[in-house]
Amino acid sequence: MTCVCRYGSDHPSIAPSRAGPRASQIERLQSGVDALIAAAAVAGPPGRQTTVATTHRQPTPGSIATAKAKLKEGARAERAKAAMARAQAADRADDTTACVRALADVQREIGP
Repeated sequence: MTCVCRYGSDHPSIAPSRAGPRASQIERLQSGVDALIAAAAVAGPPGRQTTVATTHRQPTPGSIATAKAKLKEGARAERAKAAMARAQAADRADDTTACVRALADVQREIGP
């Protein structure tokens, strides 16, 4: 059993949360996903800074995603993250078949 910390208006409370049957496999593969994300973040040439970047505006998640798509970097990391999210959701739902399938997708993306 794991605990999830929840913050209310005045006091934090800890509520028990049952870990799914594949939680240890998910945890083990998460470090591989994290390493793939870190590698994708530093790989490739830096993007060109535009004049919009110098106008003191904060980037939005959409503008960041658009810039990354133009650079075509991190596709494997994105697929691994999506597969990990599917595995976690399937594990919480006790859907072993979907979880195993998603974990195989994660392993395929992060490699041996």
